[in-house]
Amino acid sequence: MNKFLKTTGTIAMSGLLCINLNAQVERKDKAQFKPKSNDFYEQIKKGLQTFEEPKQVTPLVMKMDFTGIDVPKSAAEFKTVFAQKPESQGETGTCWCFSTTSFYESEIKRLSNQDIQLSELFTVYWQYVEKAKEFVRTRGVSLFDEGSETNAVGITMKQYGIVPLEAYSGIKMGQPYHDHKKMVDEMRNYLASIKASSHWNTDEVMAGIKAIMNFYIGEPPVSVTVAGKKISPLEYLKNVAKLNPDDYVDFMSLMEAPYWTQAEYKVPDNWWHSAEYYNVPLNDFMSIIKTASKNGYSMSIGGDVSESGMDNKLGVAMIPSYDIPSAYIDEYARQMRFSNGSTTDDHAMHLVGYADRANGTWYLIKDSGSGGQNNQTAPGYWYMHEDFIKLKMTTFTIHKDAAKEILAKFQKKN
Repeated sequence: MNKFLKTTGTIAMSGLLCINLNAQVERKDKAQFKPKSNDFYEQIKKGLQTFEEPKQVTPLVMKMDFTGIDVPKSAAEFKTVFAQKPESQGETGTCWCFSTTSFYESEIKRLSNQDIQLSELFTVYWQYVEKAKEFVRTRGVSLFDEGSETNAVGITMKQYGIVPLEAYSGIKMGQPYHDHKKMVDEMRNYLASIKASSHWNTDEVMAGIKAIMNFYIGEPPVSVTVAGKKISPLEYLKNVAKLNPDDYVDFMSLMEAPYWTQAEYKVPDNWWHSAEYYNVPLNDFMSIIKTASKNGYSMSIGGDVSESGMDNKLGVAMIPSYDIPSAYIDEYARQMRFSNGSTTDDHAMHLVGYADRANGTWYLIKDSGSGGQNNQTAPGYWYMHEDFIKLKMTTFTIHKDAAKEILAKFQKKN
């Protein structure tokens, strides 16, 4: 009897064990993807990094105090021309193209009442091709860099045409901003290797430069479709955008070249050494800007923007009296700063409007650079006092009709 019970009990227990084993086999676990994490290890790394690296101290810069100064507080205070919304040039040195493309968009609206956004990067792409050609032609002497001048846009359009922004953005899907750092470094290194080996084959170098750009910003289109018909970028320029690059002129005001002559603007970004700038006395330079603005014209304007009198939160650009009092801003003060390097060819922007106030004329400046985006009342714009332009802005591109009287003086004097 006991033996039977023991045996029976053993069998019963074995049955339960089998049931339990079967239950474990039948269990189906699930998994999910999670970010790999080790919070304490990250805490260790952060602690050691903080201990080993010197503390980063934000440097202080000397800036003008605008307390009590009558400055514009809204873009609505300006009388403006049509302009597309501000676009960021991102991490690139292509202000020359963004500003002047914006200018040509305004010109399209003024001349043919069309609202068209143009591709900035189409022009940038072909400008790099031309820079590389010149680098080869001069056996590595010509500058190859991101910068250029406002008149380069018209020159490039005349040669290669233009396309609408929707046809070629030059930016990858999902990429928040333009970024040319790696692309430009790669092109520079490639050209440095060409120079080191003296392998001056233009076709091969162009193919190499294009291959680099095609990877980073894409290959530009050879045609666009308008009303069901394929047309070339040159046809788009002429027949759709209806722009004539020959209708645009460039002005500067520098004492280093004779006034009332066309001269070279001697800065590195004028890499092709354009000598087509109309050099005029400072009062005439300022007169063209003011008169043109009041007659409904805009312009692409460039100069120095690394100044104490600029506050990017207020969006204000002025010349402080501790720099130079307004009454002393003249051609000598202007030329001295250009000659000693305190006025440099920093940045190009689009002048789109003006406002007359008790303390002078102010200009509304559309900016593709990061500085203007900080303006708390009008992101993408500066409120620039006329004194700032008089002292620090060095050149501008404008339609020839906006400067008829000045251009006529050139014809008489020459």
